[in-house]
Amino acid sequence: MNTKLVAPSLLASDFANLQRDIEMVNNSEADWFHLDVMDGLFVPNISFGMPVVKSIQEHATKPLDVHLMIVDPDRYINTFAELGAATLTVHYEACTHLHRTLQAIKAEGMKAGVALNPHTSVDLLENTIQDIDLVCIMSVNPGFGGQSFIENTYDKVAKLKNLITTKKATTLIEIDGGVNAANAKKLTNAGADVLVAGSFVFKSDHPTQTIENLKQIIN
Repeated sequence: MNTKLVAPSLLASDFANLQRDIEMVNNSEADWFHLDVMDGLFVPNISFGMPVVKSIQEHATKPLDVHLMIVDPDRYINTFAELGAATLTVHYEACTHLHRTLQAIKAEGMKAGVALNPHTSVDLLENTIQDIDLVCIMSVNPGFGGQSFIENTYDKVAKLKNLITTKKATTLIEIDGGVNAANAKKLTNAGADVLVAGSFVFKSDHPTQTIENLKQIIN
């Protein structure tokens, strides 16, 4: 994929003005909506669940990239398909039978994503990479917005890119956590295809312009 994508994370949006922020993303140069669903078990925080995702889907005009930070994600694959997720990402650390989970996601017509926590090696995907549409590299510890970027991420992305190339897979690499104008180009140079941006976009004075600038930096 030549064009690099930007996926604003609605976790950093103003929940009291959620429709306003959805419309902002709709009218921006962003490519996807990134939705972090947290259960308070797999990660310490609880974010939002199905009713909010349904409301987002009703107003969003761009694909929903749903990131499940939950235990036993298999229970909800069908639910998120019905809620309109284009991509459903589960955590490697939360899946006992990853291959089966990936097949179940695809059977529902969604792209299948796998997220890796900072401590999890990309080598663990060697036997499944050809079944994965997107790998989400966590560049912060999951569960909280606004954290500092983990510098080891660049090496991890390069290693994953090498695995994808070696296995002749078509997997996209997504980066989630601490993405900003200072590290965006270095991430795409290392092999990243999709950048999730939360606080950097929604805490800026001009979010639409921030998204446009980020797109220009990486393309």
